[in-house]
Amino acid sequence: MILIIGGAYQGKTDHARSLGISDICSGASEDMDRVGEHSAVNDFHLLIKRQLEAGLDPLEEAEKLLEINPDIVIISTEIGGGIVPMEKSERIWREAVGKTCCFLAQKSSRVVRVICGIPTIIKETGDNK
Repeated sequence: MILIIGGAYQGKTDHARSLGISDICSGASEDMDRVGEHSAVNDFHLLIKRQLEAGLDPLEEAEKLLEINPDIVIISTEIGGGIVPMEKSERIWREAVGKTCCFLAQKSSRVVRVICGIPTIIKETGDNK
């Protein structure tokens, strides 16, 4: 599994495409039960928001996703920086995204951070551990 992270509009999806990934679904709109059928999921942070709204545990859902598709590429915007939201639900979402991305980074064979269109590999292993 590959995790691609970075700020909004920094070139994360373009980087995934440069790896030859073309089957990229949207975490904002794809049926949550079908995400694992794709090569990649973009806007993973929005999928987590939808999972929380549906009463699901994003960490458990991430584990299930990796069981279904251990080679998936996950693209997520980093939302943990900046001003802490006043709305409790937004703080819960922010924390869930951070914790889930930490879990995914541990499980990833590669983690790439993209800033200004420049990908930087911050983790690379030969396996999916």
